[in-house]
Amino acid sequence: MLLYLRLFKESFSFAINALTNNKLRTFLSLLGVTIGIFSIIAVLAAVDSLDRNIQDQLSGLDKNTIYLTKFSFGPTEVPRWQRDNFPQTEYDDFDYIRRTVPDIAASAYVIFGNSETVRYESETIAGVSVNPASNEIYEIENIKIEDGRFYTESESINGSPVVVLGYSIAENLFGNVSPLGKQIRIYGRKLTVIGVMKKMGAGFGGNPDDKAYLPANFVRRFQNGGVDGIPGAILIKPEKGVDIGAFEDVLKQKFRAYRGLKAGDPDNFFINKISGFTDAIDGIIGTMNIMGWIISGFSLLVGGFGIANIMFVSVKERTNLIGIQKSLGAKNRFILLQFLFEATILAIIGGLVGLVFVWLTSIIVNLSEITGDFKFVLSAGNMFLGFILSTIIGLISGVIPAISASRLDPVEAIRTGI
Repeated sequence: MLLYLRLFKESFSFAINALTNNKLRTFLSLLGVTIGIFSIIAVLAAVDSLDRNIQDQLSGLDKNTIYLTKFSFGPTEVPRWQRDNFPQTEYDDFDYIRRTVPDIAASAYVIFGNSETVRYESETIAGVSVNPASNEIYEIENIKIEDGRFYTESESINGSPVVVLGYSIAENLFGNVSPLGKQIRIYGRKLTVIGVMKKMGAGFGGNPDDKAYLPANFVRRFQNGGVDGIPGAILIKPEKGVDIGAFEDVLKQKFRAYRGLKAGDPDNFFINKISGFTDAIDGIIGTMNIMGWIISGFSLLVGGFGIANIMFVSVKERTNLIGIQKSLGAKNRFILLQFLFEATILAIIGGLVGLVFVWLTSIIVNLSEITGDFKFVLSAGNMFLGFILSTIIGLISGVIPAISASRLDPVEAIRTGI
């Protein structure tokens, strides 16, 4: 054990000498490892951070939540012209579903709203995400209210002119004044503010702070329905513990019967699940990880060649010393391990520098306002991965030079060094 500790100490000393004796050569050689480790860990950390951010945003939604609508949220074999002729999902469809389909914990009717301009006296905010929906959306999307309340079932059914504002919208329109009871204009019509949502921050699917919720039946008064009318959807949250496959079958059967579809007729609607959506996101994130590994792998390859180059030069420069060591009884294994340790130490130094750069980048990104509320997280697992990769690069890059050094003939080595 003491022998290996001494070997490690000497190898570390040789590695430091290699770094200091020819700084430019060492810098260029280690730059590849540094960039490679930085690229891979930065990409993995960014993808992990994105995945964590998305999961946090979707955590309030039940993954079994279903969107029943004319649109498909994923790839489909139904041709575009056929989908365009599907009937819109309307409020009457929603009313039928919630009355007849069993095992529904909550359901809501939503209209896919556009960005609208919101006005209060002289203040105007453009591009607000307006979300017309029935009152059950409060439970399905786990909306949190900071001030006031959400609209009631009676207000939802009657289409009362009330609105619940996101935190940023309320702050920009009213400042420090309470918005409750104030009248604003959306769609050119007056609505009374009855609630303000808690500050949530930017996330997947938009920033809840920049949204406004109002009863869908209020919008249905002045916007047309039908095939060419406003697109809508039915959100359905099944009861916990229910067989989702059987639930979907019942839902499809009843809705086909309601729309008068005969056996053999294709569906003129889509049943989209949040779980399928999250699976698609996981697939995209997995692809991003693979692409990051492939691109960053080239940098690591260059870094490995750089380490190998340093080690071949080191063997050449120390040929005489190797001959002397072997003539004094040093075994081939000792020479082999000496150069392997040196290559590994050099690679680890380059990798640690790369990790420091990633750490500094994460701090800068989190302190800046460029990414808003998105947090760049450098996990201990990714840092450990960077350390392991550096070690592997050093071992692979140093193995051939180390083998060549261990096989040198001591007499020839001494003679070459003279």
